[in-house]
Amino acid sequence: MYPLIRSIFFRFPPEEAHHIAMKMLQTATGISVLNNVMASYFNIDDASLKRTVFGLEFSNPVGIGAGFDKNAEYIKELKTLGFGFVEIGTVTPLAQPGNDKPRIFRLPSDKALINRMGFNNEGVDVIAKRLISLRNKEKKNLPIIGSNIGKNKVTPNEDAWKDYVKCLNGLYECSDYFVVNVSSPNTPGLRALQEKDALQQILSSLINEIQKKNIRKPLLLKIAPDLTLPQVDDVIELSLSLPLDGLVVSNTTIERQPLPNTYLEQVDKMGAGGLSGKPLLQRSNELLKYISKGTKGTIPIIGSGGIFTGEDAQQKLDSGASLIQVWTGFIYEGPAIARKINKYLRSTLNA
Repeated sequence: MYPLIRSIFFRFPPEEAHHIAMKMLQTATGISVLNNVMASYFNIDDASLKRTVFGLEFSNPVGIGAGFDKNAEYIKELKTLGFGFVEIGTVTPLAQPGNDKPRIFRLPSDKALINRMGFNNEGVDVIAKRLISLRNKEKKNLPIIGSNIGKNKVTPNEDAWKDYVKCLNGLYECSDYFVVNVSSPNTPGLRALQEKDALQQILSSLINEIQKKNIRKPLLLKIAPDLTLPQVDDVIELSLSLPLDGLVVSNTTIERQPLPNTYLEQVDKMGAGGLSGKPLLQRSNELLKYISKGTKGTIPIIGSGGIFTGEDAQQKLDSGASLIQVWTGFIYEGPAIARKINKYLRSTLNA
């Protein structure tokens, strides 16, 4: 059934299709009876799927990655679809429109996407207000909510730490955990912040802010799959010394080598952007294994990149991940992706 629905949505530009699909989901879940039926179908309620990671209790290990629900508009709906956690954002201090359109491209034959969205979002104040309202209304009937935070395009790198601190403080009361995004390829100069000195300044500033709070909330770092091994070693060293609560491995890649050479010229015409989806699975798994070994499994990792099936998710867990996130897989596999993955994981755990 979903392949037919997908073929219809793929007739629309990607951003428009995403907007239409999520508004349809929102309308459906707004009908109480229908929401209950959907929730009972999509959610796999099993004690074996529960996880306690960086001090938070997850109903299951399958989350939706940052970029899917940039402005925290669909958290309740994604919970209905069976996701154990939702990571919103990337959120910046000031609202910004992102890069010029078109800025997202489908590669259906490879089950991949290329995007150069550019941190388009409504800004920390609007998003925080929306989250607070949602929490007051829904109380405990929500998944774990993470906030992925970044800097505005106009902010110079030497002042980037200030943007991250503003986002942390603005979202602190309404988020369960935070992810520092310095690894998107779509904001000019952002990936330079993955260098050790710049990264240490940002992370240390955030940790200092968290230590001032009455309640300590987890801080994670999201890294790119394109780092050199010395850069990865720096991340491992920082993670252990600061310390960080966790890592997200990994963001999209600027490499095109995972794609077939037969149409690289066509892909080149799409321009710059991060590649996600199936072609990223092997590289992100290799990076995940390397970091898990380097940290001796002492730092929880959210595995991201190329997850479409339960088998893909199991590979992430076997490689050292404690939790997993999907994004591109949702587009190609449909709204039942969390259910299918959790069902598979339950079967392996209870075998």
